[in-house]
Amino acid sequence: MFYYFDPTYMLFALPGLLLALWAQAAVRGNYARYARVPTSTGITGAQAAQVFMERTGLRCGINHIPGMLTDFYNPANKTLNLSQSSVQGSVASVAVVAHEFGHALQDAQGYLPMRLRGAIVPAVTLGAWVGPLLFVLGMVLSMYNLAWAGIIAYAATVVFAILTLPVEINASRRGLQLLTSTGILVDPSELEGARKVLGAAALTYVAAAAQALLQLLYFLSLFARRR
Repeated sequence: MFYYFDPTYMLFALPGLLLALWAQAAVRGNYARYARVPTSTGITGAQAAQVFMERTGLRCGINHIPGMLTDFYNPANKTLNLSQSSVQGSVASVAVVAHEFGHALQDAQGYLPMRLRGAIVPAVTLGAWVGPLLFVLGMVLSMYNLAWAGIIAYAATVVFAILTLPVEINASRRGLQLLTSTGILVDPSELEGARKVLGAAALTYVAAAAQALLQLLYFLSLFARRR
């Protein structure tokens, strides 16, 4: 039972935790900064979504949801779900909306990493909590086949986190291209602000992938030592 207090765990957990804290601070800082910078064109995040649909011909439903930075694109019902913080007329707001519309374009065009990520969602949903449980039970009971099954189940979480990186980075790239081509952001400083907001957001996904990978490596390390 002493492996619950294994001090080497911190060697695996601490780097990912520090990266996640840094990423969250970068998101909050950059968003807060550019949420105070109005777009020179006067276009709001909500209006930007309409401009994107007119320019691309891609129609999506638009829902307004509570919260701050809770925006997401739902491929199941083809809707952009925009939070209270993303319908304002700021550089940060239009950047977030452009990113989510980037996901809509990915979905419409069958972007492969997005399709692969969606395909493993059921395995991830199960493996994220079943994997660690099987691993712990297997280690406690010295049933190493069970522990190995837990490692394999949890590995789906790592694959999902890694696949998320190209999906999110590509959505941001598409979003920035839309902001430029539609003329919503025309000032170079506005575009730089949008890049900083979306770059900070991308860092959170890098941190999530790092944490998942380091957790998997810890499981493998502990498994190898116990064997």
